[in-house]
Amino acid sequence: KTTPVASRPLTLKNGGSLDLFFLGVGSAFTKRHYQTNLLIVKGDEHLLVDCGTKCTQAFYELGMPVTGIRNFLITHSHADHIGGLEEVALMGKYVTKKKPNMIISETYQHILWDMSLRGGCAYNEEEAGDILTFGDFWNVLRPQWIENFPRETYRISLGPIDIVTMRTKHIPDTSSDWQSSFWSCGMVIDGRVLFTSDTRFDPELVIQYDQKFNLEAVFHDCQFYNGGVHASLSELKQLPESIRKKTWLTHYGDNWEQFEEEIADAGFAGLAKQHVWYEF
Repeated sequence: KTTPVASRPLTLKNGGSLDLFFLGVGSAFTKRHYQTNLLIVKGDEHLLVDCGTKCTQAFYELGMPVTGIRNFLITHSHADHIGGLEEVALMGKYVTKKKPNMIISETYQHILWDMSLRGGCAYNEEEAGDILTFGDFWNVLRPQWIENFPRETYRISLGPIDIVTMRTKHIPDTSSDWQSSFWSCGMVIDGRVLFTSDTRFDPELVIQYDQKFNLEAVFHDCQFYNGGVHASLSELKQLPESIRKKTWLTHYGDNWEQFEEEIADAGFAGLAKQHVWYEF
């Protein structure tokens, strides 16, 4: 059962339940929310999924420095998912002197470093002429490819937290499948919860992984118009009723009040809320 609990403070430990906490639930350009970045907590372990431009501010306002986060996983390279990573990397290298862990495939490590982080991080601020690499900022944890899944899928255990990542169909809006899309991923957490991160409407993703895991909940990104690189509300209403009733919508626009009645009438679990714990 998914139980939203708003009264608990932000923490990186619990009694052993699987708890999800959204630092934000908004779209890339939200002004009324923070961006859709997810903190997973179970027992003594935690994982931050994505670290966007507003993420470190959200942590600050919640009374926790982002330097307290030990484990990261990034789903793709849009700024609302990686915009805070340079701050994390530089603070770890030059201030706290501690390298956080990054769960990342070899393919995406090259994309993230060469196309995004290298420009602001590669030149050593303490030693002239010294060029730094990804490994100077992060302890790399490699997920392992697993067989018998309908698309490219990897698994890694982070202490008690089991993470299965799969490729998604996000950009460009002309790509016909995940293979021809730029690298992005979603994940199944502990075999119980699907978090899509960002994807266009891809019913096979949700239905096939629901069949594999018998999911308890789905957190699916949603936009309130058709077209573009996210699943729309009208498209998500085409999902089977059995899936809609356990699906919480994330990554939505600032005009969400206009659609709350339609979302309820369509039988969705609801709009995910930021700074609320979802306990499993």
